[in-house]
Amino acid sequence: MNSPLGRKPSPRSRARLRWTAFGLFVALVAFAVMACGTALAADPTPSPAATAVAGSSQGTPAITTSPAVSPHPSATAEPQPLKPASPGTDPLAFVAWLMTPIFQGLFILLSVLYAFTGNILVAIMIMTLLIRLLTMRLSARQIVSQVRMQRLAPEIKALQDEIKRRYRGDRQATMAANQEATAAFYKERGVSPTAGCLPSLLQMGLLFPMYWVIRDGLTNYDPRAMFQVFGVNLVPSLQCQNLVGGVLNKAHPCINTIVGGIDWSQPQVLFGLPVPIIGTLGVSALALTAAALQFVQSRMLMPPAIEGDANSSTQRTMMVMFPFFSILYGGILPAGLFIYWIVTSGFSITQQFMFVGWGNMFPLFGWEPGFVRRMKPRFPVTLPEPPAGGSPSASRRSGVERYTKVAPPPGRPTTHRRTSRRGRRR
Repeated sequence: MNSPLGRKPSPRSRARLRWTAFGLFVALVAFAVMACGTALAADPTPSPAATAVAGSSQGTPAITTSPAVSPHPSATAEPQPLKPASPGTDPLAFVAWLMTPIFQGLFILLSVLYAFTGNILVAIMIMTLLIRLLTMRLSARQIVSQVRMQRLAPEIKALQDEIKRRYRGDRQATMAANQEATAAFYKERGVSPTAGCLPSLLQMGLLFPMYWVIRDGLTNYDPRAMFQVFGVNLVPSLQCQNLVGGVLNKAHPCINTIVGGIDWSQPQVLFGLPVPIIGTLGVSALALTAAALQFVQSRMLMPPAIEGDANSSTQRTMMVMFPFFSILYGGILPAGLFIYWIVTSGFSITQQFMFVGWGNMFPLFGWEPGFVRRMKPRFPVTLPEPPAGGSPSASRRSGVERYTKVAPPPGRPTTHRRTSRRGRRR
């Protein structure tokens, strides 16, 4: 079967596609396990490693003492105050202890903002903006690096095609030459392929603690122990709403999570959609909004299509489809987490617009409005000047020889000069 570009994908391209699909599947399964694993019932008696558990606003147990994945007590167990985790022999308890500083820091920040604003929805939005402002320079480096790599992609492909031609039949030499030449090319052009890794890892690293903070910290009836750092209460102004006669009501959370008639610590579902195999899929307006904004964010920085390059086509397809996976979690994740996603995506779109304008957002389904052509980015991304002698792909020989030291395979001479015995003195 031919590809949409008219060429049959190579075995290497098909292998990359399979590994990409497998990696996406593993990521989705891991997230689902971490999101739903804490809801599994366990023994009625909590293990010694668990230091405390949190209770939901309805009085049923919700999650353990910390942001780690640990089993719940049974439905008959009484909800307990939220406390920092302590290390234990249980691996889950040890992971909980490692994640406690991040969970506690985010929860304290959110609680301070709630005490200041009195509105949990506004507090989540302000905290998200503060996090993005602190990581703005890293995000800018990621955008610039991604745009530069896209613009250098045709030259990289030409360089790799020339290496394949010169080392045809020698797979090991081709791979070694490709790695060495690509690394040398990026270094000479002043582009770092790893510059965009840290912001992505940081954003994913904060997603899970934010999930635990919103789902578990906001639903606990007594989280005051989480406000203590070295014996100092960092949120003295927060007064629990469930304090009645000097006693905390365990049936209600300490922080008021209801704004506009919506409980932002719980999933919000408009309607259930029957889906084969999955069952009923909860459709959320917040999830749809988050998916639409992520689609715009991805399409603005979508790499251009390169003729004959199956990897480019696969990457473009994944960047379009991946944002819509968040729709599947609309009936599972709390509504406050989607607010975090929406604000994060809106901030990223604004930041990308400053560097690339609308980028590759248009044409969209054949539609390209006039204002797109007139819009210019405020800080356009430029490439460093190429070295003397032009682009490495400008010559069929000089480019390869400049960026690789791997010798050509036997039987392929490095010169075309002919030798002759004519004129030799006998």
